[in-house]
Amino acid sequence: MSKADGDNRSLQRGIEILRAFRPGIDMLGNGELAERTRLPKATVSRLTRTLVNAGMLDEVRTHRAYRLAAAVISFGHAVRVGSPVLNALGPLMRSESMKRKLNVGLAAADRTMMVYLESVRFNPRVALRNVVAGQQVPMELTSLGRAYLAGLPEDERAVLMASFARRGKAATRALHGEIHNSIRAVKRDGYCAVSWQRGVLSVAAPLTVRDLPVYALNMSLQNVDATAALAREMGSYLLAFVGRCNAALTSG
Repeated sequence: MSKADGDNRSLQRGIEILRAFRPGIDMLGNGELAERTRLPKATVSRLTRTLVNAGMLDEVRTHRAYRLAAAVISFGHAVRVGSPVLNALGPLMRSESMKRKLNVGLAAADRTMMVYLESVRFNPRVALRNVVAGQQVPMELTSLGRAYLAGLPEDERAVLMASFARRGKAATRALHGEIHNSIRAVKRDGYCAVSWQRGVLSVAAPLTVRDLPVYALNMSLQNVDATAALAREMGSYLLAFVGRCNAALTSG
């Protein structure tokens, strides 16, 4: 192995250390990081020291643990401020949310999760606006994730599908069947509808623009009965909105 290969491997492992920190997890020690990343503890100790020196982690000596440093937050801010996609679609999403009185979200994939890049929540009660940019939802269970899968080339979709499993073959087959039904709905109707949380109905469609990764757009309502009629109504709104988004991204 060349020195360059070794450096790249160290970088990949360092990124895995940072990925181990999830929402709701404030601090992690070397032992916990080793367990979460499946890396040798000696390797984790070396990497955490490097990440502290690089300003990516803060050391909490009283707990013999680490937490993400402020520099990591700045990366997310840079994405939000500098993204041409968010700059183009953000105003449209806010306007659509107010017009239709529903929630509008834009997400991209991170491995087998979907990450909200923007989420405009219509609920006037701020305390109930509980989905924010950066929040992750499962790709295989959500309309966003299934719409994203529908927008992928077949070979890329197959790789992701192979990673979706449940306990037992029957449960896995059932899950894959639900995903394929959603993909067929996108191919047929342009969108899919999923109600994976009680009282919430979400419709989503892929957003595919040349030279950009595949995104997914969704519209959702809370505290509703997830009827087929409501899904069709929301789907019609979504398809018209996707058209405007495509126009905004290709007009430049």
